[in-house]
Amino acid sequence: MPKRHWLMKSEPEVFSIDDLAAAKRGTTFWDGVRNYQARNLLRDEIQVEDLVLYYHSNAAPSAIVGTAVVVKPGSPDPTQFDPKSDHHDPASTPQDPRWFGVHIQFASKFSRPVTLDEVKADPLLSEMVLAKRSRLSVQPVTKAEFDAIVKLGSGR
Repeated sequence: MPKRHWLMKSEPEVFSIDDLAAAKRGTTFWDGVRNYQARNLLRDEIQVEDLVLYYHSNAAPSAIVGTAVVVKPGSPDPTQFDPKSDHHDPASTPQDPRWFGVHIQFASKFSRPVTLDEVKADPLLSEMVLAKRSRLSVQPVTKAEFDAIVKLGSGR
């Protein structure tokens, strides 16, 4: 099956692209997603070797700042079971988990961020889910959109 492309959002003060790069083996479990549409993508659609655009949300400016690759498929998010976690869900059980995540690994940091305003203004990118329904924390991206963003971010 061909690789698919995704965009994942994180607030940089919570977990930035630099945090991902500095993590052990540059890898982290993408946890804390509490939206059913995004959960379904993490659980059912996103596969190992899929490529990810890493987006800093609630930043000044909000921007796509690098790339990652999926290294482990969807599995239950352990934070949903932890009463001390900000992401705890008392209705979720190990036998019937509600929330899922994937493991991603750092691939690259762009030489320059690609801002949301830039995405919206670019005719090749203005139809991205990011430009239309920007609140979704995990969203599909076409290969053409992914390639165009990488080109912009690398300054080419």
